[in-house]
Amino acid sequence: MEQFSISRRALIASLAAAGSLSLAACGNNAAEGSAAGSAASAGDASYKIGVLQLTEHGALDQSNEGFVDALKDAGISEDCIDQQNAQNDQSACQTIAQTLVNDGDDLIYAIGTPAAQAVAGATSDIPIVGCAITDYAESGLVKSNDEPGGNLTGSSDMTPVADQIDLLQQLLPDAKTVALLFCSAEANSEIQIKMAEDALDTAGIAHDRYTVSSSNEIQQVVESMVGKADAIYAPTDNTIAAGMATVAMVANQNGLPTIVGCDTMVEDGGLASYSVNYYDLGYKAGKMAVKILQDGEDPATMPIEYLSSDECTLIVNQETADALGVDISGLDNPKIV
Repeated sequence: MEQFSISRRALIASLAAAGSLSLAACGNNAAEGSAAGSAASAGDASYKIGVLQLTEHGALDQSNEGFVDALKDAGISEDCIDQQNAQNDQSACQTIAQTLVNDGDDLIYAIGTPAAQAVAGATSDIPIVGCAITDYAESGLVKSNDEPGGNLTGSSDMTPVADQIDLLQQLLPDAKTVALLFCSAEANSEIQIKMAEDALDTAGIAHDRYTVSSSNEIQQVVESMVGKADAIYAPTDNTIAAGMATVAMVANQNGLPTIVGCDTMVEDGGLASYSVNYYDLGYKAGKMAVKILQDGEDPATMPIEYLSSDECTLIVNQETADALGVDISGLDNPKIV
């Protein structure tokens, strides 16, 4: 009987120790390099970090992964993170945002402009770090990109639109008219489309806008381009990116090359892009979150961060190029997928 009691006490002690380590994994002492057990004994508070991702597609998923890895590299456990996805539903964004605020999170990570707008509308106190947002100031999220002035900052996915149009000209020198495909509900897409129009005007290439309000309209809208356009340009638009397989299916079957805003859209069937890396953007946002949580930095004074042009990647889908008969031999060391 005594032997059983000792074993039982040992088991309870072991479980208690394991619980302490689990709680400590979310502690805020990572910057000091202390072990989890030390954190538990010191009584450090746990972090509560909410993540609101607008929808599921490769670029946003990579932004999420990079953010989580940055926190883990700083000693913050993934167990501290409450992952939520709005499935591209604005009302769901607002509901989830309010829930995260009500939960008393220490920081909220918002992936995509509508997600960030929903969280910003729900709290002016909890620090917010955004990602996969093109222009924070134009989207009404901050006072200026250099001096946010509130509780929100983050990393921008501003892409080299002019370089992407140059790429279109290089690969498709005979293109006379370009269809500009985007979702009318996305403010950041409008910004990129205006930049594309300026670049096309400079190049003397005609262009027409083709918009969708939801993913259900993508196939019909792309089909309507056939015979009217020689190529398609689609920016880093969440609705189009999530439905890129449909865009590629219709466009490639009808001989319409598509230059796109990011690498994951190329992987899903687009022809080519000069792209930012969304994992790197997420990691950059994660490092900003660590500065806020561990170093006490104020989002109001943290400028929006960008990837430099030399951090962008030229990427081409070889299967798509072959199917469309596009010669990519003149490109300088592209990444082939």
